[in-house]
Amino acid sequence: MIYTDTRDSSVKVDFKTAVINGMNSKTGGLYIPVEFPRMPESILQSNTEPSFRTVALEMAKPYCAGEIPDEDLDAIIQDAYPFISKLNQIDPSTYVLELFHGPTCAFKDFGARFMARVMSYFNRGNKDNLHILVATSGDTGSAVGSAFHGVEGIDVTILYPEGKISPLQEKQLSTFTGNVRALKVKGTFDDCQKLVKTAFTDNDLRSKFRLSSANSINISRLLPQGFYYMYSSLLAKVKAPVSNKLQDPAIIMTVPSGNFGNLTSGLIAQKMGAPIKGFVAATNSNRTIPDWIATGNYEARPSVETFANAMDVGAPSNYERIAAMYSLDEVRSMFASYWTDNDGIIEGIRDCHKKTGYVIDPHGAIAWKAWDDIRNGGMEAIVKGAKNDFTKPGLTANVPAWANEVINKNTVGILLETADPAKFGATVKQAIGKDPKIPERLEKIMNLPDQAIPMENDYNKFKDWLIATL
Repeated sequence: MIYTDTRDSSVKVDFKTAVINGMNSKTGGLYIPVEFPRMPESILQSNTEPSFRTVALEMAKPYCAGEIPDEDLDAIIQDAYPFISKLNQIDPSTYVLELFHGPTCAFKDFGARFMARVMSYFNRGNKDNLHILVATSGDTGSAVGSAFHGVEGIDVTILYPEGKISPLQEKQLSTFTGNVRALKVKGTFDDCQKLVKTAFTDNDLRSKFRLSSANSINISRLLPQGFYYMYSSLLAKVKAPVSNKLQDPAIIMTVPSGNFGNLTSGLIAQKMGAPIKGFVAATNSNRTIPDWIATGNYEARPSVETFANAMDVGAPSNYERIAAMYSLDEVRSMFASYWTDNDGIIEGIRDCHKKTGYVIDPHGAIAWKAWDDIRNGGMEAIVKGAKNDFTKPGLTANVPAWANEVINKNTVGILLETADPAKFGATVKQAIGKDPKIPERLEKIMNLPDQAIPMENDYNKFKDWLIATL
């Protein structure tokens, strides 16, 4: 497979180069495949429940072809995924895709564990360590740290915004030792991401170290997130007609979205044949992408702090990939976009629990609120000409191609539940009056000592620290 660059289509690199470099240091662009091969029809047309690991292997093969033999790729996937995503039906037309059954209780485990094993595979035989830099708004850092902890030949530096993630999330980040270290930056996630991106375009720094990324700017983290889109949509296709008495229902994926890597992975799965009719990009008050879809103007802005902190991103990196893959008109034909504020997040957690009994986290709550609005007349109002004020919480005034199927109720919604509710216990308790159950693997972390290193939001100080430490 050949990979090109979102900023320079003349760039042509192989998978290993795209993975190890993370992004193109010359242009600052992100790598994307030049094609998205369709999955085998034997899998797409099967009437039996799919195997997650079989789906993962078949999706990954074309992107690693000629560089990772199939038997080695299969071993990577088997090792990366002792867990799988779970599809949980909570009402007749709604499924929750639970992505928190990995070691750090967040969806980032799916991408990080595959990426760590691929990087380790490509790094074999190198005398110099590979240094991973990653910015996190909550869950990415802990998933990457867990995936790479103890991996020989690889060091990891995680940057997170001090005081702007949940206490449990911070504990997950601040307790790593050995080859994984965390920096608590006095700033926002966007500041952390800018420090990392600047490092990648710093030729002086790159002459001293082999650097790579582990954010969703790295293609090896983005591609495996497509595994659960393909798996869940095929599984829903098998389950939904029986459970909902519908014939070939349209599957709508509602995706909590911050940096938009997760949604981009869904777009890749759809290109490869996943039976997904459309997407809802569900965001918090950081509504850069909904505003772009509504107005046609992309305007990055400083992020604002919300209860759904993993989505507190004002300049989403994967906008570049979406814009490189599709025109704005095409985006509008596939996406509905939705945003809500902190009051809406609390309302979403409470409403989902009241109507279904399901306890959902703040990010999933935005997806629930968007989906429940759409299926209960919100999309119909837009189709009939209601002009939503996109500066206020709710759906943007955009009519995607699949709107009529929602109005005709021939739809199944899959909501992505990206993290265990226990990671946001205070917010969940505020909404429903009780604490969510804490998984044992998270409870153990709370007793570990903090190891995080304070860091100013200053690139020169960050660079000096890297040179002195690595």
